[in-house]
Amino acid sequence: MSTPHNSAEKGDFAKTVLMPGDPLRAKYIAENFLTDAKKVNEVRGMYAYTGKYKDREVSVMASGMGIPSMAIYSYELFKFYDVENIIRIGTAGAINEKLHIRDVVLAMASATNSNYAAQYNMPGTPVPTADYGLLKKAEEKAVELGKNVTVGTVLCSDTFYDDSSSLAQWRKLGVLAVEMESAALYFNAARLGKKALCICTISDCPLTNEECSAQERETTFNDMIKIALECV
Repeated sequence: MSTPHNSAEKGDFAKTVLMPGDPLRAKYIAENFLTDAKKVNEVRGMYAYTGKYKDREVSVMASGMGIPSMAIYSYELFKFYDVENIIRIGTAGAINEKLHIRDVVLAMASATNSNYAAQYNMPGTPVPTADYGLLKKAEEKAVELGKNVTVGTVLCSDTFYDDSSSLAQWRKLGVLAVEMESAALYFNAARLGKKALCICTISDCPLTNEECSAQERETTFNDMIKIALECV
């Protein structure tokens, strides 16, 4: 089988898929962390690979940028390819002043300014959250690897260039960082009875103007990759 966005056949994906936003980061992970990696999709340049990590089968596939892109790819993986777990591994901008470049955040919950959940026609405000089992395992694996992580709420924003300059307001509620995909992933997992987790590396600090280069974003954020792979 295939979908309009994925040429893979059913069975080509492992039960657990790591999802970076950047297709080149998916390629980097497959080439540097997996053995016997096989490319299973390249439609629209969204590279996907399945291989092994420590003899455990795992897939990695790019999600693209933003809620609509993550929503499509994660939904198809959960619904049509029998994927059980998706772990987003991406970048985020620090909102909390205690976070700095290359710090790792585990997103327990995802506040959002998106209207994505309107489709569910709920009589209140649904809260997109990580699967507790995956979250707990990721924190435990980080400790075993000697990696520091911060657990808390992130903001999943529809806007990269925000005309309202609202990040300081989100900081008042203890939000750690801002990214653009976690809410769609968490909502899809909840709706389809699957499991999801978002692990992010701080790539920039919008309130202090610290930032990484594009190449650093693509190839140097290995701590979150190792933590995610240990959760497979």
